[in-house]
Amino acid sequence: MDVKRQQTIERVDPADWPDGTPAEKAEDPDLGHDIIPAARYTSETFMKQEWEHVWTKVWLLGGRSCDIPEPGDYICTEIGKESVLIVRQGDGSVRAFPNVCLHRGNRLRPEGLGNAEHFQCMYHHWTYDWSGRITRIPDMDTFPQGCPRGGGLPPLPCEEWGSFVWFSLNRDVEPLADFLGIIPQHLDPYHMERMAWVRDVTVEWDCNWKASVDAFSEVYHVQGIHPQLQWYLDDTSAQIDVYDRHSRYLVPFAAVSARVAMPSTIPPAIDGIMRAAGMDPAEYEGRVGDIRRDVQRFKREHGPQQGKDYSELNDDQLTDDYHYTIFPNVSLNVHADDVMMFRQRPHPTDPNKMLYDIWVLELVPDGEEWPERPKHRRFCHGDRSIGQVLDQDAFNLPTVQKGMHSDAFPGLWIGEQELRIRHFHKVLDDYIYGPGGKKPGDI
Repeated sequence: MDVKRQQTIERVDPADWPDGTPAEKAEDPDLGHDIIPAARYTSETFMKQEWEHVWTKVWLLGGRSCDIPEPGDYICTEIGKESVLIVRQGDGSVRAFPNVCLHRGNRLRPEGLGNAEHFQCMYHHWTYDWSGRITRIPDMDTFPQGCPRGGGLPPLPCEEWGSFVWFSLNRDVEPLADFLGIIPQHLDPYHMERMAWVRDVTVEWDCNWKASVDAFSEVYHVQGIHPQLQWYLDDTSAQIDVYDRHSRYLVPFAAVSARVAMPSTIPPAIDGIMRAAGMDPAEYEGRVGDIRRDVQRFKREHGPQQGKDYSELNDDQLTDDYHYTIFPNVSLNVHADDVMMFRQRPHPTDPNKMLYDIWVLELVPDGEEWPERPKHRRFCHGDRSIGQVLDQDAFNLPTVQKGMHSDAFPGLWIGEQELRIRHFHKVLDDYIYGPGGKKPGDI
């Protein structure tokens, strides 16, 4: 690895935090060194295989529970060609069903949030209740064949975890807890139910959804497109862990990358971390290399008086980025005080396009009023900024997608720092071909 100096990042002893987020390094699997075919990002055939074997089989993120607190509140979300209604029921449970009228196929609601006494199609006024059951068909006596089979829209699996609502297009899907596996144990200590919306954006990107997942699965690119972050985090000390379906990396924040010289004064980005914690950088007398540890100590000591309960988090979690990928399409940058997460959705028909959802949540201190929920915004890539770092990420992805079509580019040449990408494709293979079922010539 190209570094200018040797640096050892002090990490917590996992044995000191047996009941919280596991901090131990997972053993790296041997996934080989084969090229990952570019056709996986461009092929309509492979896109159809993903739809058949992945999107219609797994659990998918639908929205946040706090958006549907009352009976009749609903989330209308889209995945590929399908639109789904997730509705809070009178008993407090959630139900999901396809967002389509069984009469002539009209969608019952546009994508977004709302509250409804019932769902009435705007075309002929067929009406459905909160569970998707048909309650009225005008002029029912003119339908000699009777009501559509089942008397309503087919229910879809729907459950809640982690302040989020999840659904599946697969009526035989395993329980959500089984699908998530290690994720609740890892993320429950952050108590995301204490975090409020501060940003809700969808950007239309000209790339395959997997190119976006890849972009947020490694820090190897920091030296290239995010040079300013080298005075904010240590990209050379990321701990990479891959599990059954999901994966993570742990990146030290409030630290300076070993790729650059250690500055004699506090870098502006780390100055911001200190101020956000409640520290005064002007009064700090320690070394720049000690700031990460001292921010952890300060937050541990002063968190309670700030109304912030960090008791279930280890010291590293008070500064560092614990970044998780929940297969197939959710990326979470998880921090003690906030979460920046991305939902990467495939285009319904074009493997060269996708929808990139940016959700940002912030911890609300005890006793403080929750902020008003931001309005959802949707726009095309380049129409407006999504912030310096994400603009830098987004800049390359359209040209990456174009390069995937080149006859000179057979596929991804993956290094050790990109283990999560290789693991992600291995999980994808397991769903599409079955474990160990991929044959020579398969994409």
